[in-house]
Amino acid sequence: MENFVDYVRIRFRSGKGGAGSVHFYRGPGTPMGGPDGGDGGRGGHIILKAEPQEWTLLSLKYKKHILAEHGDIGRGQLKTGRDGQDIVVKVPLGTVARDAETGEVLLEITERDEEKILLPGGRGGKGNTFFKTSTHQSPQYAQPGEPADERWIILELKVLADVGLVGFPNAGKSTLLSAVTAAKPKIAEYAFTTLVPQLGIVKVREGQTFIMADIPGIIEGAHEGKGLGHRFLRHIERNSVLLFMIPADTNRNIQEEYNILYNELQEYNPDLLDKPRILAISKCDLIDNDLEKMLRATLPPDIPVIFLSAMTNLNLQELKEMLWKILNQ
Repeated sequence: MENFVDYVRIRFRSGKGGAGSVHFYRGPGTPMGGPDGGDGGRGGHIILKAEPQEWTLLSLKYKKHILAEHGDIGRGQLKTGRDGQDIVVKVPLGTVARDAETGEVLLEITERDEEKILLPGGRGGKGNTFFKTSTHQSPQYAQPGEPADERWIILELKVLADVGLVGFPNAGKSTLLSAVTAAKPKIAEYAFTTLVPQLGIVKVREGQTFIMADIPGIIEGAHEGKGLGHRFLRHIERNSVLLFMIPADTNRNIQEEYNILYNELQEYNPDLLDKPRILAISKCDLIDNDLEKMLRATLPPDIPVIFLSAMTNLNLQELKEMLWKILNQ
């Protein structure tokens, strides 16, 4: 899906504040009036605003520079300069803004209707009227406006979902998502069929739903950026529950495959392992009872396990209820 964009780098600049005015009143019969210089206007803010209908940063892909308007200068007769127009940038829920140079997280947009100032506009300078005192009645100076804030900023999208599917390519994640939701991800038997996150709403019972995300398959070394690397891993940071998926017909020992997945998450961000986890053994329509007993002997001991098949609906309702219970604990 080429229209899915989850990373953009843009040079943002807020508006600088307008300078205050040095001005004195002049009028009929008042050739030498007092100061009446107005304040400068505020520079425009750069604002990020949640747009729940957006699922991608595609609208920003080709925007390299976003500049807010400068504030206008103050004028005589106590006229304040016009504020610079704010720039409101609409982004999907789950958007993170980082300083491109330092990596510092500036803000995150995670709630519907949320609106945050990314870069504030400079304040307008005070006109000379502000500096008038009883002992200094004709100030010949005013404040300049505050400068603009200009920098390169990275916007990243981290998918917001209740349950994130974690597994190697072809673990059956896309098949499971299509079986328990109305989502229709691409499904095929080759690596990286899923190149972008896919979301679906899982209905447990009437009035009970949660969001599940099928995220691109992990590979060994993903924490070092191999394969889809960090692009995959950042999307599971926002998931409440991690559903590890290992196919029953894996070429590896299940414990070994689970350890590799576990290690990739730990190396990328140890906090991910504080999330509740479930292990699903998928594609169980391909094995018989004897093989299932053999597989159970190789299961990791510290995680709830469920055997399922998205093709035959084996234990799908049980899985949904397990996830619902964990999400609502």
